[in-house]
Amino acid sequence: MANFWLCFIPLFVAVDAFGVLPVFMNLTGKFSHSQRRRVIVQSIITATIVSLVFLVVGKSLFNLLGITVADFMVAGGMLLFIISIIDIITGEKKQREIDHESLGAVPIGVPLIVGPAVLTTILLLVGQYGPIPTVSAAMVNILIAGFVFLLSDSIYKVLGKSGSKTISKLASLLLAAIAIMIIRKGIMMFITTNVMLSK
Repeated sequence: MANFWLCFIPLFVAVDAFGVLPVFMNLTGKFSHSQRRRVIVQSIITATIVSLVFLVVGKSLFNLLGITVADFMVAGGMLLFIISIIDIITGEKKQREIDHESLGAVPIGVPLIVGPAVLTTILLLVGQYGPIPTVSAAMVNILIAGFVFLLSDSIYKVLGKSGSKTISKLASLLLAAIAIMIIRKGIMMFITTNVMLSK
């Protein structure tokens, strides 16, 4: 159970459902309740499939390319740090021309719910805590994002535009701190492994 929570918290920060909420509201603002629900279901299914497939492919790539967990922790931590800093400075998530029929899949499912930060975090966590806690935490966080979107009208009325932005900034700050922790652990793992091999 402890490993689940150790996986849940970084993924909760990486998914950043409340930070994505203003974008979701903007994209689905003119939709009916049934249309919005269909988009949410599509986004949850897409995010889940992409997460699971990337988890399997990512582990295979480790073996194929000879990448160690320490290597990926340092590289992934740097990526997470850059993403968090960009979010803190700009507070913007990229948008593009979309097909309303596939809105739930792209861009809401990917990359808004499951983007580079989430995928990187999943691969890092599975190396530390194993697949079961990581997959469980990822699925729960994806469902939480869907639930937040389902209650988007009520939540947005309570938080308001400034409140949603404030929560997003705090989440990005926490993500930056987690990124530094991952880099530190990766470097320590690299040093420890090389010291043991040299003996």
